[in-house]
Amino acid sequence: MLQSTPKPQRQSVNTSIDSQLISDAKALGINISRAAEAGIAKAIAAEKTRRWQEENKQAIESSNEYVRRNGLPLAKYRLF
Repeated sequence: MLQSTPKPQRQSVNTSIDSQLISDAKALGINISRAAEAGIAKAIAAEKTRRWQEENKQAIESSNEYVRRNGLPLAKYRLF
């Protein structure tokens, strides 16, 4: 049996957006709310990635240094 995913709960917000962008979006039939939601989701993902990289910077640098000094582990078994 297929399970449907629940619709996300929506919340109205007030925001200011460049009037030319609004006009262009309307003329092109773009759903402004969905476009804004997609842009916010992309910004959130980018910030989460940036923070993860910052939090793990030391481990990433350590791993990269190991590879620089020793090469890739198990490299002799690679088929490409």
